[in-house]
Amino acid sequence: MDKKNTLIKVAMADDHVLLRDALANLINNFNNCRVTIASNNGKELTQAIANGQVPDVVILDLNMPVMNGYDTALWLQKNQPGIKILMLTMYDSEIALIRLLQSGVKGFLKKDIHPNELQFAIQQVVQSGFYYSQNTTGRLAGLFRRGDDNELALQKSILGDIEIEFLKLSCTEMTYKEIASSMNLNPRSVDNLRDNLFSKLDVKSRIGLAMYAIKHGLVSF
Repeated sequence: MDKKNTLIKVAMADDHVLLRDALANLINNFNNCRVTIASNNGKELTQAIANGQVPDVVILDLNMPVMNGYDTALWLQKNQPGIKILMLTMYDSEIALIRLLQSGVKGFLKKDIHPNELQFAIQQVVQSGFYYSQNTTGRLAGLFRRGDDNELALQKSILGDIEIEFLKLSCTEMTYKEIASSMNLNPRSVDNLRDNLFSKLDVKSRIGLAMYAIKHGLVSF
């Protein structure tokens, strides 16, 4: 089957209705694309897919209420691994890119993307399985170049699920004791987790952890 001439079914999830509708209208004007799902959040999208509306490509906003782009990508990776995921995000730091790649994302789009690039990205992810802009490729390639500094950068960019959860909770008003209870850890384990992240991320306080999490798109407000 010639994928270039086959209709590509596109699903979208973005709580910004004006932007989502504008992108949907734009995509519907592409020769071989049709938006079949336009959702406000990941929960609406996954419910539609679970009910049988399976698209070829999903375009996700990273920051959404109810169910964000990262959690939606994890659900798709587990339940519909054949669907190609493109992520709309303003975050292009290494840690954000690595985390999203681990969740099954196949490409990244900025919200100010040119229509021609959007069309190319959709077609490319269907035909080759991925789409990365020159900027994204450069950032990822830099992590894997040889050298002690780049090895350290790579280590910093790969955070475990427990570390990610702790960073998110550190951005709330919860005390460390409350964080420990929420994560089903003892307070000493949380202290060790905090101190390890201080060292790993080169920060010196809880405020530093929160600023790091916000800067790299791990939390949003």
